[in-house]
Amino acid sequence: MVSGLSPDLQNMDQIRRIMRPSDIPDTGLLCDILWSDPDKDVNGWAENDRGVSFTFGPDVVTKFLNRHDMDLICRAHQVVEDGFEFFCRRQLVTLFSAPNYCGEFDNAGGMMSVDENLTCSFQVSIFIFFFIYYYSDNIS
Repeated sequence: MVSGLSPDLQNMDQIRRIMRPSDIPDTGLLCDILWSDPDKDVNGWAENDRGVSFTFGPDVVTKFLNRHDMDLICRAHQVVEDGFEFFCRRQLVTLFSAPNYCGEFDNAGGMMSVDENLTCSFQVSIFIFFFIYYYSDNIS
């Protein structure tokens, strides 16, 4: 997944059939998997504060994983403070790899590794800004 789920997503073949490269439409499956976001306060699907796509609740995550015989959804495309953030009893993880995103967020960057036993581990990086200011005033 890039960002999230879609109410239009019934099987993985739908994702495989997406023509690439592609412009992102304003609505539909491709838009949703790019822009939808999890929300712990939502049951089912709801409008997204981004102004595009949907938010989805923990019930949607659990139903999706059960239907597709999966254990974890890994997504990105949403700033999270600590570089990674779990949702829905660790059934979904959001990764964001850019620390101090655009110089506007004080977030860490996260990276997930999956080993041959499907064990996930996380590395976190932070941005440290070091500024030295030197001022000299020679008034004669």
